[in-house]
Amino acid sequence: MTSLRLPQSDGTWLEHKLGEAPVWPRPQAPITSRVAFAAAHVVADRFGENVPGAPAAVDWEATLAFRRHLYSWGLGVAEAMDTAQRGMGLDWPATEELIRRSAAQAKDLGARIAAGVGTDHLSAGEPTLDAVARGYEEQLAVVEDAGAQPILMASRHLAASAAGPDDYLSVYSRLLEQADRPVILHWLGAAFDPALEGYWGSTDVPTATATVLDLIKQHADKIDGIKVSLLDADHERQLRAALPEGVRLYTGDDFHYPQLIRGDGVHHSDALLGVFAAIPAPASAALQALDRGDQTAYDDAFAPTLELARHLFSKPTYYYKTGIAFLAWLNDLQPAFTMVGGLHSARSAIHLAEAFRLADRAGALADPEHSADRLRVFLATTTGVIA
Repeated sequence: MTSLRLPQSDGTWLEHKLGEAPVWPRPQAPITSRVAFAAAHVVADRFGENVPGAPAAVDWEATLAFRRHLYSWGLGVAEAMDTAQRGMGLDWPATEELIRRSAAQAKDLGARIAAGVGTDHLSAGEPTLDAVARGYEEQLAVVEDAGAQPILMASRHLAASAAGPDDYLSVYSRLLEQADRPVILHWLGAAFDPALEGYWGSTDVPTATATVLDLIKQHADKIDGIKVSLLDADHERQLRAALPEGVRLYTGDDFHYPQLIRGDGVHHSDALLGVFAAIPAPASAALQALDRGDQTAYDDAFAPTLELARHLFSKPTYYYKTGIAFLAWLNDLQPAFTMVGGLHSARSAIHLAEAFRLADRAGALADPEHSADRLRVFLATTTGVIA
């Protein structure tokens, strides 16, 4: 097999021998044992002025093609989430167009889609709670009109404006009462967005959890589930066991997803994960194995992906999107490695080279030889050394 040299943080180079091209089975029927969404990134227009602070220029053809790729593995798409760079380069006009285009595609394909409802179109600062609620309502109307399931995203504006738990309950109750269909709530931890520290009115996680459960129990008929991204597996297990019957826990824990999705024999987590956009084939194979009760095949598919996931989501965690886009480029799922807002510069060449190595080990590179050729070009440009 071909080998290539990968740069290390100490200035040395690691010889890496490429793995065989993986053979993953595409699903022949819908996945049924779990609901699984991949939070998808957007593909930037390689000829656009995608620099920090500029309006997003999106390659719509490649962006929608990437979603077709995810659907082909039996996954749903969680659209316009933090993976799509909400609040990190993707402005609201581009987000609205993304939601409408992606929802129309999902309808044509008979695929499942949910889309983020936020307040990121509001001006900076601390708006009144009524202004935050109205901002949410504007985006909720767009998502519902497009035909996607709403995901009520955590709001930086609400985190800045709320004085305590009652303010969160007031805003969310107002939205849930008018939603046309059950929504997915969204609890994103400070590791993913430092501006969300103390969300739900407290920095004490058990206190915040009590507020969340109060909201869910009051409006269980309007809530499909809650997506939790706190990277705390024990907390997730406790929360899902306390949820009302019929309300799902969608894991957003990119560090512990295999065990959380598998469950404990009584409760399990469904999935809404950014890492699934990087590992759709292994994730699909694991879920297909779960459908047929093959725990060994489930573990065999998922276990090698975990080191990759923990690397992609290493601190600063909110820059994980760069690794997702890089792997998409390596897999020939986008024509260039560029991102809206210039976010392709957020990870080092060493970090991305290691992402390549771990993706190869995880079977997440469809054609390792082709991906290696792309990596060589990238490393020659960034390090000045032929790999």
